[in-house]
Amino acid sequence: MMSLPNCPKCDAEYTYEDGALLVCPMCAHEWTAAEADAAEARAEEDSIIRDAVGNELQDGDAVTVIRDLKVKGSSTPIKVGTKVRSIRLLDDPVDGHDIDCKVDGFGQMKLKSSVVKKA
Repeated sequence: MMSLPNCPKCDAEYTYEDGALLVCPMCAHEWTAAEADAAEARAEEDSIIRDAVGNELQDGDAVTVIRDLKVKGSSTPIKVGTKVRSIRLLDDPVDGHDIDCKVDGFGQMKLKSSVVKKA
């Protein structure tokens, strides 16, 4: 038996097929299977983490900082051009910080992908 997707509007699991449409009895939302596939592809695309110039980042990549970053509790910032090796991407970002890494001279920290570029 084929399992039908949950409703994209209310996330109800009681969807059913009505001809070419999928229907949610809870909120009366109707959509096609192609729309459901497109929404799933968009969600997968949104989960890809990209650097400041649009390159796709992966675990273990080396990145370069593209601007000076103030570090809380430190009198010196992380300078432009600082290379960070062996990054780890976070599944659930904390305040937009989606990279976990170790920066030489600063230690373990989290960075935003918008302030780095792939080296």
